[in-house]
Amino acid sequence: MQCILRINTCFSVYFGHSDITKRLRISGEAAIVLIVFLLIFPLKGWSQSSDEAVKELINMGFENVSCTDTDDERVYIVQNMAYRLHGVGMAKAVDVIQSLGMPNDRNCRIVVLDNNVPQYSIFHQKGVEVNDTIALEGSRAGWETSYELGDSWKVANKTKKQNSSLFKVDLVVYPELYFQNMLLNKIYTSAFSLDPTIEVSLWKGMKFTGQVVIPLHRGERYGEIYGKTRLGYLTISQSFRVQNLFITAFAGNLGSFHWGLGTNMKYVFKDPRFSIEGHAMYVGVSTLGGWKWERGELDTWLFKLGGQYYWPKYNTQFELRVEKCVRHDTGIRFQFARHMRKASIGFYARKTIDYNHRYKIANSGYDGGFFFNITLPPYGKYKRTKHIPRIIPSEVFALTYYAGNEKYYGKTVNYSPSNNARTRNSFNPIFIKSELLNY
Repeated sequence: MQCILRINTCFSVYFGHSDITKRLRISGEAAIVLIVFLLIFPLKGWSQSSDEAVKELINMGFENVSCTDTDDERVYIVQNMAYRLHGVGMAKAVDVIQSLGMPNDRNCRIVVLDNNVPQYSIFHQKGVEVNDTIALEGSRAGWETSYELGDSWKVANKTKKQNSSLFKVDLVVYPELYFQNMLLNKIYTSAFSLDPTIEVSLWKGMKFTGQVVIPLHRGERYGEIYGKTRLGYLTISQSFRVQNLFITAFAGNLGSFHWGLGTNMKYVFKDPRFSIEGHAMYVGVSTLGGWKWERGELDTWLFKLGGQYYWPKYNTQFELRVEKCVRHDTGIRFQFARHMRKASIGFYARKTIDYNHRYKIANSGYDGGFFFNITLPPYGKYKRTKHIPRIIPSEVFALTYYAGNEKYYGKTVNYSPSNNARTRNSFNPIFIKSELLNY
């Protein structure tokens, strides 16, 4: 009789037809060590894969990273602060997790944060084929994206996160361009500035923004204030999420020479193609030039309320909303925007009504035009070095062209220099899914 017994593909004990007792001379201590090793080794390999994935994600520049195993899922939590193209960054995160940290016996989920607030998740169901050796585009097809965070989120959120984003400083330089065609003897007059901005995450969902506007050029028909170094945004904002309701409250010196406070709320329906958004602000006039801050009383309510539909086939978002603007005019605005990897381009049409009849101008209140948001190069990684302030260009350059030359009506106030159609779409799981498949 002769056979070979193999244990865990690493060890074998030989049974021959001769004296078995001589061939099984294993001490009691050695047997205990062997048994313990056989029991621990598989568990060690299983946890090591997730540890390696977490380490690699941190090396790539992801922040607030953690991994938690529950009975049903392995949950990774990440925040992309390195990759300018968010869809590309998440595709790279999926590749790392597939190659280093996929569980064999449960589902896998990646919860994506923005300023420590969960936005959406990328989910892989157990049993779906994944190429574990080479992370190719086709292997990402097994991942689905959703606003849902899963039942394991509350457990995973309690795990300590590594490479925290809190109290890390970014000095972001925003370019700002104004131009108009209002003179017969000159095609365009313009104004241009560079706006260095400090952005700091203070705690979960809380962000401080402080900006200085440095003018580089002021053309005709732009007031004296456009030629002065002045205060830009100086705000604090708090964001949080309740189910599928995303809320941001803010206060401080806002855009368009106004100050005040307000809130922005967006609710996403079960079908993520549909959403509604509301925006309310209480503002007053504000200017700061020559180190003198002049501000008026808070006396104007502004609001926006509308619905949105996202067309996945062409990554196009349609929006219809009612809004009240800074000159007490109220109107209806329709717009749509096509979102691509490096740019978002859209068109709008608007009709406003001035109930106070302040401006007696022919054809006033009608306006239309287009806007584009372009992701600024370079498109590589912008990793932080511990808590050393990072100096980077703004992620997006946003510009709107008012084809109707409407100077008075339809003017709104922004609450953040980074708030535009493209950045608002960065965490849309439908858009992210297309990026996973196409990058």
